[in-house]
Amino acid sequence: GNGYRRPMPTRLHSVVFDAADPPALARFWAALTGWSAAHEAPDEVAVRPPTDEAGTPAVPGLPLVFVPVDDPKVVKNRVHIDLDSRSADDQAALVDLALAAGATRADIGQGATPWVVLADPEGNELCVLDPRPDYAEAGAIAAVVLDTPDPGALAPFWAAATGYAVETQPDGDVRLVPPGGRGPRLELLRNGDPKVAKNRVHLDVAPGAADDHGAEVERLRALGATDADVGQGRRPWTVLADPHGNELCVLGPRDRTDARVI
Repeated sequence: GNGYRRPMPTRLHSVVFDAADPPALARFWAALTGWSAAHEAPDEVAVRPPTDEAGTPAVPGLPLVFVPVDDPKVVKNRVHIDLDSRSADDQAALVDLALAAGATRADIGQGATPWVVLADPEGNELCVLDPRPDYAEAGAIAAVVLDTPDPGALAPFWAAATGYAVETQPDGDVRLVPPGGRGPRLELLRNGDPKVAKNRVHLDVAPGAADDHGAEVERLRALGATDADVGQGRRPWTVLADPHGNELCVLGPRDRTDARVI
């Protein structure tokens, strides 16, 4: 017809950690996921799933990116990683591996739970989950978990930002599942703690190679995102905050298999 092409949704591209020592933290997460750490640039280190000869990820997963930030961690993170396990022995071995690699046990008031709460060497909380069938296709990272006071209210934004399908849980939390079911889930977890500082862990989304970066940014603004200034200066990506104030970056257009962050 008229040449108008409805933009495809941006997709969840990577999970970004602020770090005092990016290479060291990348090595820790590489050990936990079984993935490899690669120096992308002086100001970032990425840990990503292995790829086949065509560059397509050979296992489900999302790149983890570590960037240098001087600010100390002062509050519990609003975004954390849940690691998958396939058996009780697998869970115990993963906890032992994490502790040997520099993790510590963390108490965030969870009480007695079947999952294990740890903190990585820079204090970022993570969970080693008990075996759960519904994460069988997720990969090493079962879920990226985002705290929010109202999961149901935030779900439409993140569904639009990622193209993931919304599954509301009986307790009111929301799970967003990637197209086709393979890969980490994005889970919105009810938590009333106010946001008091820039998130140390945030999500990056990216449009496809044929999509328009500016149009995608405008689409997310229309869905309730606001502009965020985290001191980024002039960059090829745009920093926004979701409707509940959580920072995210909209990267430049790229092919679906392109894991570059810059």
